[in-house]
Amino acid sequence: MSNQLQGLIFDVDGTLANTERDGHRVAFNSAFKEAGLDWNWSVELYGKLLKVAGGKERVKYYINQYLTDFINSEDLNDFAAHIHKLKTKYYLQLLNDGKITMRPGTQRLIQEAREANITLAIATTSALPNVIALLEKYLDLDWFEVIAAGDIVAAKKPAPDIYKYVLAKTKIPANNLIVIEDSDNGLIAAKIAGLKTVVTVNNYTEKQDLKQADLVVSNLGEPNRPCQVLQGDFTGKYLDLAALKVLIDQ
Repeated sequence: MSNQLQGLIFDVDGTLANTERDGHRVAFNSAFKEAGLDWNWSVELYGKLLKVAGGKERVKYYINQYLTDFINSEDLNDFAAHIHKLKTKYYLQLLNDGKITMRPGTQRLIQEAREANITLAIATTSALPNVIALLEKYLDLDWFEVIAAGDIVAAKKPAPDIYKYVLAKTKIPANNLIVIEDSDNGLIAAKIAGLKTVVTVNNYTEKQDLKQADLVVSNLGEPNRPCQVLQGDFTGKYLDLAALKVLIDQ
């Protein structure tokens, strides 16, 4: 019996929207300034920091790897949480100001899936307020059966916990779901959970090892803006439900 497409699980940062370079990175730098720190995360440095999933984890990694002489009176976890809270404030400002935009094809595909009664879910390490704000601005919260975000699971990607959580909540068999991701960490997490995965790369992830992916594209594409296929068997101009139904049965 062939697999049937019953649900789509989306990562958020770098997948649904261009949030990393011009969103989170900029917001972190604003948070550092407010906290009286002279830190600045350049585009290049932030690309290196992205190998660590989670904003609070990224701050702690930066201190441990780049600022070994950094002295702070607070507990490191509390300090990272404080910086992250400030960052979220600035991120939401950027989003409200329209500085963070959806990637090509994401709104189209989600709308198509919704109209076809395909279950929609979110699986991300991004903080829940950031996710909710993005969905409310460009989509609709009610369209998503599960929104798994932030610290809802103990181990973040590349651990599979977030995807196992979504599987348990949707009660849909793994072979009837497709994940849309943007990075190697997300891909590894999804694959360990037994999920077929499409990777839509961005500036930070296009050179990562994505061999495990079932399909790698430049973006999801639009009828008037074709995507580029980087890996996998796909000859269409843009990714739609018909293409995903073929992919899940391969």
